[in-house]
Amino acid sequence: MLNPQVTAAAELRSRPPALSSADPHEQLRAIRQAMIDAIEVETGPELPLPVVVDVDADGVPCRLYATRTDAPVFVYLHGGGWCYGTVETVDRLCRRIADRSGCAVLSVEYRLAPEHVFPAAQDDVDTVLAFVRKSGADLGVDPSRLAIGGDSAGGQLATVAARRQRDQATPLDHQILIYPAIDPMTASESYDEVGSYGLDRASMKLAWETYVPDPRLRFTPDVAPLAADLAGMPPTLIITAEYDALRDEGADYADALLAAGVPVVHTRYMGVNHGFARKLAVIDDARVAADQIASVLRASLCF
Repeated sequence: MLNPQVTAAAELRSRPPALSSADPHEQLRAIRQAMIDAIEVETGPELPLPVVVDVDADGVPCRLYATRTDAPVFVYLHGGGWCYGTVETVDRLCRRIADRSGCAVLSVEYRLAPEHVFPAAQDDVDTVLAFVRKSGADLGVDPSRLAIGGDSAGGQLATVAARRQRDQATPLDHQILIYPAIDPMTASESYDEVGSYGLDRASMKLAWETYVPDPRLRFTPDVAPLAADLAGMPPTLIITAEYDALRDEGADYADALLAAGVPVVHTRYMGVNHGFARKLAVIDDARVAADQIASVLRASLCF
């Protein structure tokens, strides 16, 4: 059964006004602004932390959250279909994770499509990871203990980056994927079963096509995580949602990682839909998920 908090949360975000122009760029700007305008009501007040500072990671804007020095680092990649979302839209989530995990959280403002298509966002993530390894000590964090994570499109970017780090013999310690976008073909049955709860196949197909305009590239490991050899990937937490069109592909990815010998915990949150995890002010399970993430990071990195 759908959690009534999900229905109530959906009413909080204003719908973009009807636009006289059919220009998709104008429509995208309206969607981006609606997401920004809803931050306070969806995610609640800022949790004060000792360190909240904007960082230039070799040209990639980031925001660092920390409660102490020499903390392990969790690099976080926001969702938004590779086309919208910012460090602001996940600010409260990152604050809570930093507060409860004992880890520093570095939230990444990667470049968005359609202004910057693949591989721009992925290159930005690689740049940030290299920056953390090189300059983390200057930031007061411990780059030798390093995890990555993200939600939706950010989950896709995170797990591709983790695989690329493995291939470079600089493996990450953990990855945390919140309803990750895994399948460019949008073939899962969950699109048909629960595609009317905020994210449907047409929207996700458009997101993939906007991010990766060249269809030939959508089947490569840097776009489709299941196209890669998954042996040696870092231990993984995958969070999926019952009423999410991405539910089944997240579960399939968990199964594929397990088959490759990767330690995996897959938690499905019942009664909630895509995007629930950042809505800390209005959905109880968002706070539960944030605290689960913090607990996993604390157990895996804080030693």
